[in-house]
Amino acid sequence: MGADPAPLDPGALTPEQVRKFQTDGFLVLEHFASPEEVASMLSRADALVEDFDTAKHPRSVFSTKDQKRTSDAYFLDSGNHVSFFFEEDAFAEDGALKQPKRLSINKMGHALHDLDPTFAAFSRSAKMKALTRSLGMARPTPVQSMYIFKQPSIGGEVSAHQDSTFLHTSPKPTCVGVWVALEDCTTTNGCLWALPGSHGEPVKKRMLVDRQEGGGPETGSIRFEGEYPDWLGDDAVKKTFTPLETKAGTAVLLHGENVHYSAPNRSPVSRHAYSVHFIDQGVAAWDDANWLRRKEGFPFEPL
Repeated sequence: MGADPAPLDPGALTPEQVRKFQTDGFLVLEHFASPEEVASMLSRADALVEDFDTAKHPRSVFSTKDQKRTSDAYFLDSGNHVSFFFEEDAFAEDGALKQPKRLSINKMGHALHDLDPTFAAFSRSAKMKALTRSLGMARPTPVQSMYIFKQPSIGGEVSAHQDSTFLHTSPKPTCVGVWVALEDCTTTNGCLWALPGSHGEPVKKRMLVDRQEGGGPETGSIRFEGEYPDWLGDDAVKKTFTPLETKAGTAVLLHGENVHYSAPNRSPVSRHAYSVHFIDQGVAAWDDANWLRRKEGFPFEPL
């Protein structure tokens, strides 16, 4: 009798899972985050929002519909901080919040994985390293992280997109996203929808920042190269998107060229999630024209 196969490190993918990810461009991993990790991230998010002083931060609104309008200096510098962004429908005509602060924020990010101990512990855990290594990443490096609230009744749409549009590496794209449900996600409260096999096409659109020499991360003007097809306007394509209804603790692995979206949350139930994106610094370099740029002395560190 042959020897039993060596057990996988926690978080590592089986060969079958790797093949499925390579075929579909996404992979659902149940029970990736433990109940304790989920509770810890939920609790920490509550504390960060409670400490968030709206008087000391710009009232920056996050939208995927008009990214030039919403990509202000606060957004461009958010890769160096834990920043807060409001829902489009959070404010009344007089500028006041329609509801409590904790129910008005769209997301916070984009350096949680480096600046907050709770999110850093999860993002840089041994199982996250085993997961990214099992995909063949030589130097998996987290570059962007965000906590997404998907607020009840006003949780905004995230239009169909490819993550490598925003997080590009050269000479080839290497972005991989790990999106973790912290609450149950359904078609009612705005779960993810992914398009199987769409990662076989190159990146259709790039979000770039033109910066003056010597300008800081918060400076520059946004421009786009290329255009997305109307994935959701094409009925035949729309019908092939897969709804990813997931329980809390489930992770969704997303190839950087996979096309995915989430609908608005018009339900009375929130849909919290944590997302961290990795690149492979072993085979590619971060593109300085990306919107996210680190300050001197605060480099991207591999796992």
